[in-house]
Amino acid sequence: MSERRPLEQNSLEENFELLEQTIAQLEEENIPLETAFRAYSDGMEILKVCNEQIDMVEKKVLKLNEQGELEEL
Repeated sequence: MSERRPLEQNSLEENFELLEQTIAQLEEENIPLETAFRAYSDGMEILKVCNEQIDMVEKKVLKLNEQGELEEL
C-alpha cells in the first residue's frame, strides 16, 4: 500500500474497493504465505480506516427534533 495515497484520503467507496481487491487476493489458490500475511495485514488496516470513516458519517447523520427541524446527532 505504500504506492497509494494514504487511506484516509480515499473515499469510503474507494477503500471498500481496495478491501474487495485484498479479499480477492487472499482467496487466490496457492498464494504464498508471506504474500497472504501482507495482504491480511493490509486488509486489516483498510478495514480500520473504513470503520473510522463510517463512524464519522454516523456522527453527521441528521435527525428530526420534536419541532420537525433537523439537528445533528
